[in-house]
Amino acid sequence: MSLIDDHPFLSNRTPHAPDTLLRQARGAPPPRVALVNAGAPTPLEGLREACEAGLAEPILLGEPIKIHAAAETIGWDIRPFRLIAAPGDSAAPRAAALAVAGETDAIMKGQIHTSTFLKGLLPSSMGLRDKGATCGHVFHITMPDSDRPLFLTDAALNVRPDLATRQACLAHAVRLAGLVGVERPRAGILAPSEDVTPTIACTGEAAAIAAWAKGALKQAVVEGPLALDLILSRRAAAIKGVESQVAGRADIILVPEINAGNALFKLMSLGMAACAAGVVMGARVPILLTSRGQGAPDRIASAALGAILAADARSRRAVAA
Repeated sequence: MSLIDDHPFLSNRTPHAPDTLLRQARGAPPPRVALVNAGAPTPLEGLREACEAGLAEPILLGEPIKIHAAAETIGWDIRPFRLIAAPGDSAAPRAAALAVAGETDAIMKGQIHTSTFLKGLLPSSMGLRDKGATCGHVFHITMPDSDRPLFLTDAALNVRPDLATRQACLAHAVRLAGLVGVERPRAGILAPSEDVTPTIACTGEAAAIAAWAKGALKQAVVEGPLALDLILSRRAAAIKGVESQVAGRADIILVPEINAGNALFKLMSLGMAACAAGVVMGARVPILLTSRGQGAPDRIASAALGAILAADARSRRAVAA
């Protein structure tokens, strides 16, 4: 049975991975990418495109029968690649162990629920998280007619983040923006209003984060609280009489909690045909995290982010040595 999406708020355009991001990623050696629960056509297709673009050396984890069946479905000869039998929920912990042992440079989510995927990777006992680091998820989002990215955090990992977690997520987004060439990113801290209102806790938090960023993130311009219309529209700021360096020019949106971020990302993806590459930062290796409903363009763009972050990690290790 074929399903046709005909809701008027859904886009019928096709997302594409941004050329600028792919070109930058190809300048780095392809990382070894462990695909967790690889036995489904969609994630396998995304990894194949990344491999063919020189952005990944695949490591396939999951149930071998399902992996081979999915590979046959998409017409991909996977015999040259490492395949690790890891049935069910064992695939994510096995990928974490590979990363700790230095046998993979990035981990990619396959056909597995996000909560199961992350629970298998991020417990302290797995040893995957950087010491003292707070992990955060960042989406790199681009539109079909533009390669200019918008970074959204956190829409997938931290459910009810406290102030320190939100600060860490903002720092991750600023760092990622710098790595892809946004030299002085402008960040808007999302809230329902630009006014600090005692009954709306996120407005006070936004003001506190903006004040903290002036000293902690001097390489960025951070303002908040800002409503979404101000973040995206200079015209809205002019009408409201708000003077802002960020309004209409935002590179980063920091959301108050996961509901707002997840809804915003899915509206951009489904309603605007945006390509949304997702990555968890703060671990030993980049964790490439997209929704199960996203397609190959999002996954290949995520692989490009993984290649850029893995190259940066290698440079940091070389400097430390």
